[in-house]
Amino acid sequence: MKIYDISQEVFGCAVYPGDPSPERTVLLSIEAGNVCNLTAINMCAHNGTHVDAPYHFIADGKTIDQLDIKRYVGYAYVASHKGDITAEDAKNIINKAKEASEKTGFDCHKRILVKGNATMTEEGAKVFARNKIYLFGNESQTVGPIDAPMAVHLVMLGAGIILLEGIRLSKVEDGVYLLNSAPINLGGSDGAPCRAVLMTI
Repeated sequence: MKIYDISQEVFGCAVYPGDPSPERTVLLSIEAGNVCNLTAINMCAHNGTHVDAPYHFIADGKTIDQLDIKRYVGYAYVASHKGDITAEDAKNIINKAKEASEKTGFDCHKRILVKGNATMTEEGAKVFARNKIYLFGNESQTVGPIDAPMAVHLVMLGAGIILLEGIRLSKVEDGVYLLNSAPINLGGSDGAPCRAVLMTI
């Protein structure tokens, strides 16, 4: 089994425009004569590799701690795409994932990860919503257009789709993997960082 770390390192991670960057504060240092090294961090829940809960864009939506952890862990399908993900593109990705599910016997069509510089359109989002997928992951810091992310988020989060944003898939080939993208359990939060990994099957 091969394990791919598809997460960003936190302190050097990409940050959505306008969000604060992660900060590290050294509270104690062995070098300074303290008993141990101790670090404090200050960061946005959506820095680097993270997941969005429905509450991110929906006032009465579920928060991170209210979501079933099984949605973050399971078989996933990685598909390469560049540019806008139109409705037709979304259908093609879903069809390839379903074919892979039938071939392997795993439900990889329920978790879709898109490799490349891709932007979800509202029409594409509706296709994934209609197919009732559990999770959608992408390499950008937001699933929709960076200057207008709301519409896509409302469609996908409104359909109960977990959004895994800011992943890194350059070393991963298209295909079926076992995904673990469980977030930190932040009670009441609209999102949370995670250490996402893919494992070969």
